[in-house]
Amino acid sequence: MERSQLKILRKRLEDEPRQFIQVIYGPRQIGKTTLVRQFIEKTSQLYHFVTADSIPTSNNFWIAQQWDIARLKLRQNEASSIVLIIDEIQKIVNWSEQVKKEWDTDTSNKMSVKLVILGSSRLLIQKGLTESLTGRFESIYMGHWTFSEMNEAFNFSSLQYVWFGGYPGSAALIDDEDRWKKYIREAFVEASISKDILMLNRIDKPALLKNLFDTGTFYSGQIMSLTKILGQLDDAGNVTTLANYLNLLDSAGLMSGLQKFSRGLVKQKASSPKFQIQNMALKSAQSSHSFTEIYDNKSEWGRWVESAVGAHLLNFCKTGMGNLYYWRERNLEIDFVLEYKSRLIGLEIKSGDGKIDSFKGMKSFDDTFHPDKILIIGKDGIPWEDFLKHNPSDMF
Repeated sequence: MERSQLKILRKRLEDEPRQFIQVIYGPRQIGKTTLVRQFIEKTSQLYHFVTADSIPTSNNFWIAQQWDIARLKLRQNEASSIVLIIDEIQKIVNWSEQVKKEWDTDTSNKMSVKLVILGSSRLLIQKGLTESLTGRFESIYMGHWTFSEMNEAFNFSSLQYVWFGGYPGSAALIDDEDRWKKYIREAFVEASISKDILMLNRIDKPALLKNLFDTGTFYSGQIMSLTKILGQLDDAGNVTTLANYLNLLDSAGLMSGLQKFSRGLVKQKASSPKFQIQNMALKSAQSSHSFTEIYDNKSEWGRWVESAVGAHLLNFCKTGMGNLYYWRERNLEIDFVLEYKSRLIGLEIKSGDGKIDSFKGMKSFDDTFHPDKILIIGKDGIPWEDFLKHNPSDMF
């Protein structure tokens, strides 16, 4: 299956002469490398594809070597341009400085080496881009697979998507749930934490970070004070440390902390976060219960559905298309607030058979902020199965 980002990449790399460095980033195992391999299969352009996954982190000279190989291929083939693709580039210390040097050298010498770099650590990629490569790059974000994509590629039902999530590499294992859970924990959770966070950032309390992930996964869809969370964790720390670790988990494509919607930025940052898992596989794989057990418990299943809707909205916003919040004032609440192109939509999720009246919360939010609309997802509103099929921008 071809994801939409392939068309964008192909169009940008057709530019002559070369224009910008193309940066592809996103969580682990969602198809970044597959995307460039699909590009390679379809393009008639000369290319050189390498990965830094097993290269010593201090060997930034390796980047210069690969660039020289690309230049040599360009000369030998007497071509007008060549595409140099470097996967997992964030593993190399000070990679951006070396890239800047080689890119600017080619600019001066009028050599058309078109560069594509891939990485799974958003923080490290963005740090390098903003420090050294400002004005020289365009980015392409690849997020977790949507329900529509998993349905098209693997015939996932809406129930399967809410439980098994959007990791294409795990789809073949869903008939053996215990095996699937073990695979998710090892291939995605442990790999993301150990390789994308612990190896590439200074973490003084790794056990605290892992405990935060476990706790946030369990409470996905719920608003939790970080101070209260500290009281539940074995490894003591402070709120600032927890906030930093939550940011790292977000950058690795695992879990986010949504902020309370407010017209004041200071109030947003000071609010208690609402934990939101980014891929439902992460929540289900950490659960000690089976799909059947959760599904038969309507209250619990409602929490899974709400998290799935939140993940769908969050991954839309990760493309740079909007911002996602929650809203609560005393006992009045709106599950999600989506801000997109200066427009505002409130979303209330009703997935279970509970009789809780959320009308007062919706009315209070409407009176306070005058959103463009407030939508109910689930019972008495848009069926959540239908909502997951559509791009959130369709609501505006």
